[in-house]
Amino acid sequence: MDVDGTLAPIVDRPEVAAVPAETTEILAELAERYGLVGCVTGRRALEARRMVGVPDLVYVGNQGFELLMPGEDEPQLEPSAGQSGDKARKFLVGLDSGELEGLGVRREDKGPIQVLHWRGAPDESKAETAVAAIAKLADQAGLIPLWGRKVLDLRPVAGIDKGSAVHRLLDEHAPLDAAIFAGDDRTDLDAFRALARMAETPRLGTAIRLGVATEESPAEIRDEADMVVSGTDGVLAVLKALEP
Repeated sequence: MDVDGTLAPIVDRPEVAAVPAETTEILAELAERYGLVGCVTGRRALEARRMVGVPDLVYVGNQGFELLMPGEDEPQLEPSAGQSGDKARKFLVGLDSGELEGLGVRREDKGPIQVLHWRGAPDESKAETAVAAIAKLADQAGLIPLWGRKVLDLRPVAGIDKGSAVHRLLDEHAPLDAAIFAGDDRTDLDAFRALARMAETPRLGTAIRLGVATEESPAEIRDEADMVVSGTDGVLAVLKALEP
């Protein structure tokens, strides 16, 4: 499952987002019952583990660039990212950071991925327009722009996303009777599509795409989901139904 917007409510400042204690307790119980329980998130893997609070889960961080297994102290970095790890950072260094700061656009350094946030900016529409111009420049520079909910990720290489991460995890645990993935944002659609490709094959039987609907969720979440719930409370209800 995704983390922000799926397990933890969206807040203006991502650093204060939190997974409710009840959700944490249920996830710990599910980790003992099922063959694979994991979080696939745009956050760094170690940060996601701290935030969720369940060390027995698998954490895929940085939109698929990091893999943190239970018992490991440091995540494994996607090998292809090491060859161009500074590409996105060097690109942003060449921009007018003062202009972005003036618009309320915040930069987050996540190693190979660089992120621009504008949630809570004085004029979010104006800030988003400025970020859209940066996305075009990034594309011309050979980076991979990825849009989320009031956030833009700049990736150094293509082909690594939540979908590739979900496919890899499920394939490593195959054959599986069933799998479910929950997400609320555009980046989660890659995971939805990975499930759809694997479903009803020798590797995976039933696949359920759980869409988390909010005012900000893209329409595709509802369109491509097999089941739709409202917000993080809806996800919690599903997790409870999966308990022993």
